[in-house]
Amino acid sequence: MGAIECDVDGMLRISDDIALQDWELSESFMRASGPGGQNVNKVATAVELRFEAATSPSLSPAVKTRLKRIAGRRWTTEGALILQCDETRSQARNRDIVRERLADLIKRALTPPKRRIATRPTLGSKKRRLKAKKVRGEVKALRGKVDPSG
Repeated sequence: MGAIECDVDGMLRISDDIALQDWELSESFMRASGPGGQNVNKVATAVELRFEAATSPSLSPAVKTRLKRIAGRRWTTEGALILQCDETRSQARNRDIVRERLADLIKRALTPPKRRIATRPTLGSKKRRLKAKKVRGEVKALRGKVDPSG
């Protein structure tokens, strides 16, 4: 994970030409689950970052579609991307981790997938396919009823 940069005016810089405004991001803090003793019971260290991706002017429609596909069930019906982190005991570190994850997701969505170039099946693959079909057919042919006279 690379270091992400926050500008002085509160923007989260993803790449040279993409920076997320502070109104697009909202963070909420809650108590983390799991071990941690008194710290886990008293301090709200877990971070939930909500990025309003659908209404973001920073991302193009193509990037938004790829981001939606990559995000999976972290994408809400309202078009927001929700990421959570409760890995460390430090709220600040969890906050950095979740922002890095958001930046990583957006960077992955920025690169368009390579187009697959359709190729014809090779002669060898055709022969292997037909041989497998023939073997399978022979196996099924042997499953018939046994002739008692025979």
